[in-house]
Amino acid sequence: MIYQGNSIQVDYLDQAAGIVEFRFDAKQGSVNKFDKQTNNEFVEAVAILEKSSNIKGLVVSSAKKVFIAGADIGEFVEYFKKPADELYTWLLQINDAFNRFERLPFPKVAAVNGAALGGGCEMTLVCEYRVAGVSSQIGLPETKLGIFPGFGGSVRTPRLIGIDNALEAIATGKAYKPADALKIGLVDAVVADESVMDSAVDLLKKCIDGQFDWQARRQEKLEPVKLNQIEQTMAFTTAKAMIFAKANPKQYPAVALAVEAIENHVNLPLDEAIKVEAAAFAKAATTPQAAALVGLFLNDQAVKKLAKDYSKHAFDINEAAVLGAGIMGGGIAYQAASKGLPIMMKDIKNSQLELGMSEASKLLAKEVERGKSTPEKMGRTLSLIRPTLNYGDFATPDIVIEAVVENPAVKEAVLSEVEDLVKDDTILASNTSTISITRLAKSLKRPENFVGMHFFNPVHRMPLVEVIRGEKTSDEAVATTVALAQKMGKTPIVVNDCPGFLVNRVLFPYFGAFDLLIKEGADFVQIDKTMEKFGWPMGPAYLIDVVGLDTGVHGAKVMAEGFADRMKPDYKGSIEHLYEQGRLGQKNGIGFYKYETDKKGKPKKLADDETYALLKAVQTDAQSFDEQAIIDRMMLAFCNETVRCLEDGIVASAAEADMAMIMGVGFPPFRGGPCRYIDQLGVANYVALCDRYAHLGKAYQAPDKLRQMCDAGETFY
Repeated sequence: MIYQGNSIQVDYLDQAAGIVEFRFDAKQGSVNKFDKQTNNEFVEAVAILEKSSNIKGLVVSSAKKVFIAGADIGEFVEYFKKPADELYTWLLQINDAFNRFERLPFPKVAAVNGAALGGGCEMTLVCEYRVAGVSSQIGLPETKLGIFPGFGGSVRTPRLIGIDNALEAIATGKAYKPADALKIGLVDAVVADESVMDSAVDLLKKCIDGQFDWQARRQEKLEPVKLNQIEQTMAFTTAKAMIFAKANPKQYPAVALAVEAIENHVNLPLDEAIKVEAAAFAKAATTPQAAALVGLFLNDQAVKKLAKDYSKHAFDINEAAVLGAGIMGGGIAYQAASKGLPIMMKDIKNSQLELGMSEASKLLAKEVERGKSTPEKMGRTLSLIRPTLNYGDFATPDIVIEAVVENPAVKEAVLSEVEDLVKDDTILASNTSTISITRLAKSLKRPENFVGMHFFNPVHRMPLVEVIRGEKTSDEAVATTVALAQKMGKTPIVVNDCPGFLVNRVLFPYFGAFDLLIKEGADFVQIDKTMEKFGWPMGPAYLIDVVGLDTGVHGAKVMAEGFADRMKPDYKGSIEHLYEQGRLGQKNGIGFYKYETDKKGKPKKLADDETYALLKAVQTDAQSFDEQAIIDRMMLAFCNETVRCLEDGIVASAAEADMAMIMGVGFPPFRGGPCRYIDQLGVANYVALCDRYAHLGKAYQAPDKLRQMCDAGETFY
């Protein structure tokens, strides 16, 4: 054994041929990553290799299913809190080890199995060649965390795959499939998974025998990019136009800093270029966006761990059923079937069953069009969905999801009816968006088996599922529903019962703040543009058009009943008024905006002058508002209700609350969620802002929890 550590082992594969294996195999954890221990061992192993005289070639491998997942983000958080100059020094130390490894006096081939992401990808880049298995993926996803490659990735990629490909890889942060990585030169060969090591060794032997000029390949990375100034200018100009059309530099500064760094270092030798990268990385890592996005990643990990812990106590689910076809039922059926779970789809109308099957077929056909599936797989998936007009086979499902019209009387009748037909231990789940689970359970004989399972529309795109615990819901019912959500490829968050649960309870004060702004004279288009500039995927007027004004009015009545002190206005709002004029939003082509179908068959919003005329009937003032006032009023109502949900025990943690708002309603990810947003404003500053707007009503007044946190100097994170 040449070197033995807890994360890295180096030994001869073939001592006679001088071939060594540099194997990543972390003794703790299921994946390899560049944590402190691995970094320290890497430095030690490189120092030993530098002194070895019998080595002729080296293969970098992984003993795990994943090659290297990247840096340890949990440890990174601590570094990000340090001053930029300390972060810069730390990066140069790590890069020194990477550079020394790269310059070892023999060829190196990376045998890539599983995922090689972030630091894992950068590890492959310091090798001369990369052989990837067909199931592997490789990429530099750091910009999704508010940073960019800091272990030489932004320096080596332009030299290896070209400026345009490097900028796309870094700015998008996408993980490349092997065939796509091969096309751009990010890997040199793609082979069967079981042949990765043998192929890497074979390539290494050819390098040793002189069949491949590995020294030239290395030299290419050490020198400036071989493009003249005109070619460079064209490459950067074209790439920047595409990148910044998708990534707002103010919202995602890491992308802009990465592009700027690459532009500044492509004409420098590697050692000098690394310094430029490290300085820019240190800037990116100390931005609030990086703190928010890294926090978001850690929250996502925490939420998934909670779901995994719940699932340990779940019953097995071998078959499911959904009551109510149509768009929602079809979406749920598609989602289950696409993950291999057989599901029955029951409705009282054949036309609805046809609509549900059509929805599932349409979604599957799109996957075939995009090359993500095949006609054969589509057929197998559709065969897992069994449409039916009767309850004949309902003795077999392990869980039944009710997805009928959002009417308590109808839901109670349907749930009571099906309860008499299923097994005693079958879980009944309601896909209600607002109606109390405890209330619906009163009509059931086995309320302990009843739970809320709130999918968001469209089901196939929205990652969140709220799992709602009623007063009598058993732990097993919650656990099994969480397990089902995971099986269907969703992220479940468990919440306690109340009107609107978590997401809709928080969303309606936001709509209330919108209505109040309109009442006082604000322009709904200005509000939308301001909130979209703030980072929301769509403004509140556009959002309610997409949701449906009828759905909004119905939900508002439920919320007003449950939280009259802050959700029952003493005036008629704009949403209700437009609904009374027959405007439903995208459903009937007219809401705050009017809609036309574009070339792709999707609704396109257009300004409608008549909306302004109609809104005059509910406007009692003619004030104008600047952007910050709009942001403050909208966000106070939203964030305060999130905190009240924590206060009331509806959601257990700030991490879960923030993830629910990001996944459920599109809260700007680069702001990390409402709790993170409060932290970054400063709890004391936020409370002072609440006091400034307290005269507008309870929705704007700081919750007691925030005042207590302010007095104690506490934060959510």
